[in-house]
Amino acid sequence: MNQQPSQDSLMALESLRKAVAKALERKRLLNQYAVIWQDGKPVFIGELPKQTAQVQEDAGKYGEPED
Repeated sequence: MNQQPSQDSLMALESLRKAVAKALERKRLLNQYAVIWQDGKPVFIGELPKQTAQVQEDAGKYGEPED
């Protein structure tokens, strides 16, 4: 059964897409990072925060914790 979304649902979806695009553009202009869902996993867009980058670097040096 192929059920089409209502006109109200389509309008709401378009409004959400515009809001997200506006928020991501604002973050880009402010040199802030964002996390989005892409190909089934979270992905950073922009510069990683220095603290997060350091944690990732340290994890690479020392490996994963043992169980």
